[in-house]
Amino acid sequence: MFTRMLKLRLLNAVAPAYFFVATAVTFILHFAFFIPTIFPNTDASLRGSTTLHTVVFLFLMFNALGNYIMTIKYPAESANETVVPVCSAHCSDKVDAHYLLNGRHFCKLCKKVILKRDHHCFFTGNCIGNKNMRYFIMFCIYTSCTCLYSLVLGVAFLTVEYSISFENPLTFLTLLPLSTGYFFAGTISGLQLFLVLMLYVWLGIGLVCAGFCCQQVLLVARGQTWCQMQRGQLVQNRSPWRNNLKDVFGTRWILGLLLPVQTAETCSEDTDAHKQD
Repeated sequence: MFTRMLKLRLLNAVAPAYFFVATAVTFILHFAFFIPTIFPNTDASLRGSTTLHTVVFLFLMFNALGNYIMTIKYPAESANETVVPVCSAHCSDKVDAHYLLNGRHFCKLCKKVILKRDHHCFFTGNCIGNKNMRYFIMFCIYTSCTCLYSLVLGVAFLTVEYSISFENPLTFLTLLPLSTGYFFAGTISGLQLFLVLMLYVWLGIGLVCAGFCCQQVLLVARGQTWCQMQRGQLVQNRSPWRNNLKDVFGTRWILGLLLPVQTAETCSEDTDAHKQD
């Protein structure tokens, strides 16, 4: 138990650092390599395309980072519970959290009581619950879009700069092992190998975030959390899926799709929870 908790705490510190490093590297590659190479300034006909791609990339990056910050700014904690409660008798969470009652958990990593706890996100370093679920979902959406968009530009850069053809679907599957072999043979540079590695990093992060997003939207529409699904706990007094989505995304949900701003009330549910207790 102690060893596993130590690993979880280490991951809780390493994951945010990894996210910021990957974000910085992606930003540098776009403006130092991809845009200047794919859209050279000498060609006046490509200036419109350069502006368009720059605006799209900055928009995706701004929303990914903005929702990341909002996920941390609005933690799903209970402000009225400062003392660690006694774990419920039928608690099934033995590692990182204790299930209490009425969707409340005590997270050992956050050391706080979490309302409507869904899971602990190591990339943000806090729990996802009643206040920050919307920001977490939007963070996943825009991070996935940013990574997949970077993947497309990265492929275009390798095609233009190194004349690598991706017409054959097998090219991408064999690109990493071949590039690694060519690098140790001294045929290609370290920069080219690093770019190839980043293609797979963007693909992996993009697919994982897209999967998280689909899962969370489905759970929100059902009015259920990941913790409840793991315990096989059914949702009592289930509301229509439209109401469930409205509770998370708010009435100004369209604005929330475009900007990382608050679109739903973040009032605490401590009072209702204690009444039910």
